[in-house]
Parts: sequence; C-alpha cells; structure tokens
Amino acid sequence: MVTCRRVVAVDRDTESRLSYADREGHHHTVDLSPASPRVTIGRSPGSDLPLTEDDEVSRLHAVVECVGSHWTILDDGLSRNGTFVNGERLAGRRRLRQGDSIRIGATRIRYQEFGGGPDEATRMGTDMPDVRSLTETQRGVLTALCRPYKHGAAFANPASNQQIAQELFLSVDAIKTHLRTLFAKFGVGDLPQNQKRVRLAERAMRSGIINERDL
Repeated sequence: MVTCRRVVAVDRDTESRLSYADREGHHHTVDLSPASPRVTIGRSPGSDLPLTEDDEVSRLHAVVECVGSHWTILDDGLSRNGTFVNGERLAGRRRLRQGDSIRIGATRIRYQEFGGGPDEATRMGTDMPDVRSLTETQRGVLTALCRPYKHGAAFANPASNQQIAQELFLSVDAIKTHLRTLFAKFGVGDLPQNQKRVRLAERAMRSGIINERDL
C-alpha cells in the first residue's frame, strides 16, 4: 500500500487530516498543521495533494487553509468543474468539520479531526442573514472585520474597532453600534465578549456573505 503523508509537528490539541483513495485503491493521507497553513489540491504534480490522473481536476483546483484556529476549504473560481462538500457545491470559503466529505473531480476526500471537543458552532440557523438583509455599511463593517483573514492568514485576529473605523471613515462608537446589530443578526450576541468577533467573522465567511474577492 502506497501512502503519501505530509508529516509535520502538530502544535495544537486537535490533529486534522485529509484522506483519500486513488483510482488504484491506494490510500493516501495529508496531515494538517497550522505550522503549514496552506495545502493546495490540484492536478499539478507540485500540489500538496496531487490528483494527477483525474482530468476533471484543474491544475490548481482548491486550497485548504488554516484560518484562525479552524481549517477551511476555498474554491473561489479556482477550478473549472467545482468543489463539493457533503454534496453541496462550494462557493468561496467554507469551514471544514469532522467527517466532511469533499469531492474534487472523481476523488472523494475525507476531513478528519482527532482529539477535538464538541463543536459549539455546529450549525447555522435558517434565519442566517444574506447579503440582501444587510445594509451597505453593515457589509462594509463585516468586510473590514474579516480583512486580516485575507489569503487564509494563519493565527489572524479580526480587525479592531479602531481599524474598522479608520477604513470606513466612521467613529468607533458607530462601529460598536453596527457590530452589536451584526452580533444579533448572526446569532453570536450571547457568546462571551472575547469570542463574538471571531465567530462573527467565521460565520460571515462561511455563509459566503464575505469571500476572498471582498478582502
């Protein structure tokens, strides 16, 4: 059995991994660590996860990136035939969760986490806002909040109130008011203060309201 492994030191409690079988039935795994926060998937032999024999796969098809403390998958127009997570075509960036099934071309890839606790953000409500339900200023605040995550920057933190205010030419008090409204709209208002901004940024990106092009 041929096994392709990306072996790196894991410096957090949860070890994550991508696993898949090639057309000959050989099993491959790619270990994920924030120490190597960007993993490319594509038909190019130089990809971190190369799918060289699948002609439905683009040379650079998708990217798995560590954003904050979470692994995400991004296909923001990179591929011709699209990337599917649990049967749903990916649009922009999506956070990966234990057991997610990723289909790229004819290849199915499984995302696994080991040692992690229960996911406190397991599901987004059906009343999650969309672009049409946000004002132009609210979307601007979200974009500025998420900007530090551009290109999947590892260990990034959301922008501060002062940074957002400077970018949008608004007062800090105005930014606080808009954020309180956004916390409520995205269902994170009851979280501890030190978690609200991270969860808001995560949900805005996962929902597709904010994507890589916006940042």
